[in-house]
Amino acid sequence: MSFVQQTLLVALGGGTGAALRFGVGVWAARALGTVFPWGTLIVNVIGSFLIACVVEYTLVRGEAGQGLRLLLATGLLGGFTTFSAFSLDTMALVERDELGLVFTYVAASVALSIGACAAGLFVSRSVL
Repeated sequence: MSFVQQTLLVALGGGTGAALRFGVGVWAARALGTVFPWGTLIVNVIGSFLIACVVEYTLVRGEAGQGLRLLLATGLLGGFTTFSAFSLDTMALVERDELGLVFTYVAASVALSIGACAAGLFVSRSVL
């Protein structure tokens, strides 16, 4: 499969995943309210579950599953939620018994991502 074909699969899946994330967010806001980020929580949990299923299935299929993995795991679920990739990376460390790295990765990901978000808000608000 060429790089162009791979890129098209990822783009198709990513656009679809982003649209689905938007739809879940709108539904959750209407159905559950906006006090708590239900939409984000829902897509993160669903995405984490689905990426594990997709990766396991495509690993079993070997080379035949490469296109499906690009479309669904990298594209669709990458567009739906990046938290699913974080969860999968964390579980890979757990399965390798790298518990020190698990705690480092989780703590660093959460703290640095929230810190980066705070910095982005500060910079954006300072400029605007």
